[in-house]
Amino acid sequence: MSREALRLLAALAAPGAYAIPDPIEDGTLILRSGGAGVSVGGGRFPAPAGDSLVAADLAAREPGPRGRLSLGPAGQARLRRAAAVRELGPEAAFLGQHLDLVPDAEAPGAPGGAQASAQARLRDAAESPLAWMARRRGRDGAPLLDAASYEAGERLRRDMTGAMMLPRMGTDWGAPRVDGSGPRDPASASDAILAARQRVRGALDAVGSDLSGLLLDLCGHLKGLERIELERRWPARSAKVVARIALGRLAEHYGLEREAVGPARARTRLWRARA
Repeated sequence: MSREALRLLAALAAPGAYAIPDPIEDGTLILRSGGAGVSVGGGRFPAPAGDSLVAADLAAREPGPRGRLSLGPAGQARLRRAAAVRELGPEAAFLGQHLDLVPDAEAPGAPGGAQASAQARLRDAAESPLAWMARRRGRDGAPLLDAASYEAGERLRRDMTGAMMLPRMGTDWGAPRVDGSGPRDPASASDAILAARQRVRGALDAVGSDLSGLLLDLCGHLKGLERIELERRWPARSAKVVARIALGRLAEHYGLEREAVGPARARTRLWRARA
């Protein structure tokens, strides 16, 4: 595939992007992007580039002489594979096509974490209800979950993982073994595990017993909001409000602010002895 065809494929990935034939210059495509009734020019491409994408089933063209050229499902999958290879390595190409992969950094010092292995584990961000809330926007256009609350929930999940408080779906080959079994009592756990458990206990105590159970289900067991409402017999769309309150308290406990405060520039300090 030509370089221009690859450039056009990447340009069509923008929200609301499409290409139409230039009514003045033959053999040229005009790229448009945007939404909500606003169209913005995105460049010009040769018409053979669009024909190559259609022939490779990466793009689809509407019928008619002025039919729009838009990105197809196969083209979206190809771009996801390329992004996964570029960001996570060639071994993540297939998973990156079907999943929303992000590096899964465990708690600092935890067994088998990022410090123990040069390659971080990957997880599907689409499985996280926190990521879903951070991506969704309300009627005012603001995200349902701000960055401070999202980071607080992710920090609690990392601590719960490091504390070995979550069930595992398979064997943990990175955990230390002495006699072929795990720790039989809390005293035999490592210092890193005990420290993670203390952080989790302190965070839940700071949030309060009325909201700690919700955080365990939401951040630890990754239960969706609808499932939490069903299990607790709450009204519809009420878990979203309670989750934002609980995560806000958790962010305050961790010292995370929604906005940076303080002077724009710090004053200059001279580290020299005064005469």
